[in-house]
Amino acid sequence: MSIAPLIDASVASLRQALDSKQVSSVELATLFLDRIAAHDPALNAFITLDREGALAAARAADARIAAGQAGPLTGIPLAHKDVFCTEGTLTTCGSKMLANFTSPYDAHVVGLLKQAGAVSLGKTNMDEFAMGSSTESSFFGPTRNPWALDCVPGGSSGGSAAAVAARLVPIATGTDTGGSVRQPAAFCGITGIKPTYGLVSRYGMVAYASSLDQGGAFGACAEDCALLLSAMTGFDRRDSTSLDRPPENHAAALRASVADAARPLAGCVIGLPREFFAAGMSAGIRAAVDAALDEYRKLGATTREVSLPNAELAIPAYYVLAPAEASSNLSRFDGVRYGHRAATYADLDDMYCKSRGEGFGAEVQRRILVGTYVLSHGYYDAYYLQAQKLRRLIAEDFRRAFAECDFIAGPTSPVTAWALGAMSGDPVQMYLADIYTTAVNLAGLPALSHPCGFDDAGLPIGLQLIGDYFAESRLLASAHHFQQATDWHQRRPALSQCVPDNIAKTRT
Repeated sequence: MSIAPLIDASVASLRQALDSKQVSSVELATLFLDRIAAHDPALNAFITLDREGALAAARAADARIAAGQAGPLTGIPLAHKDVFCTEGTLTTCGSKMLANFTSPYDAHVVGLLKQAGAVSLGKTNMDEFAMGSSTESSFFGPTRNPWALDCVPGGSSGGSAAAVAARLVPIATGTDTGGSVRQPAAFCGITGIKPTYGLVSRYGMVAYASSLDQGGAFGACAEDCALLLSAMTGFDRRDSTSLDRPPENHAAALRASVADAARPLAGCVIGLPREFFAAGMSAGIRAAVDAALDEYRKLGATTREVSLPNAELAIPAYYVLAPAEASSNLSRFDGVRYGHRAATYADLDDMYCKSRGEGFGAEVQRRILVGTYVLSHGYYDAYYLQAQKLRRLIAEDFRRAFAECDFIAGPTSPVTAWALGAMSGDPVQMYLADIYTTAVNLAGLPALSHPCGFDDAGLPIGLQLIGDYFAESRLLASAHHFQQATDWHQRRPALSQCVPDNIAKTRT
């Protein structure tokens, strides 16, 4: 019997196929590895493939299944964003600075998923050091959107999002500093969740902005994300911001019975911020979001208008705080201990300057310069301190809104995926595309994006749901009920075999 239909199967269906011996872990890994070989040259979603390691992990998973020791993810193929350190494997962060860096240890997330028996196929492409909204700043070339090869997949986790959308892997990890899971999920027509800050350990996750970075999960649907997120979370004493909380089974929460099967969201109040529905949103996105909200009402939810009066200040606050933290975090890449070192230099200062100038791309250099400026003497009070005050005001806005509603809903992005290169000359315009996502990171809240329609060009549109702290299970359950009633998450792009001439990449 052909196992090809399993390409489009959910993680729960793959689990059933593995447990019933319809397919082995080795066969499943081979199926997806062959699909990557066929389609990734056109997408450039992967930086590194590990076929040998994946098949070894699959054989170990088969042994666990045979012994009756399988968990929800045992034998399930996945991919990691190339920001997570993976022992014995390249961890590049999409940068020339780390193009030859092989990690000597596993990130906490990678270790947890290995323990769960998941089979990692490789590392996915990303904006350099997670700085970007399009996955165009990668040293290894841009990733392309599987719905339209001339468009971006979003960023910075665009490689993971494109890989899941194209069914090169069923699930993938990502990171979200200002929307870098939710925005590419929206652009690629899949589901992505960013949990409460501190639920996913940052140990071994190369830092961009430490007070904002958080690991997240991609899947075709909310249930897939729930299974992956459940395995990724857990207290880690090596991360000082890790939260010591009892583990949650988010997938079990999805399957929990409800009082009214026809109206599973009865009693749920969804807040609609007037600031999210003002000018700036395209007509196509507004229509898709309105239709999705109507579907939530049919499921029993009620909606009411709320206000986030400082939401418009999230972008300027974010682009002061994040570059400031990046300036500090990236100072470790100096050409001395590891990473790129200039081939010729006159003295130590010259080595620093040349190594960093050669190793970092334009966007990373831009953010380092901005961050160093706002932290400098005479400007700290005027910029950095004021941005921290705004951050507190934004968090207070959410606190007041959640006194009136259970969730907050709106578009994930004011636009759909733009053409490759369309915003390369105007970084501020690209920053503004994060207007609906950055406030969530500033407040440390959980949020997800799920597909809710397509624009006139056939590009996906995402709806964002924001919850109060630790509301991941309820967010995922609400999205799951929506997906039980609709089929947007089941739509798949028609992949082309053609390979654009200007793609150049490195793979081991």
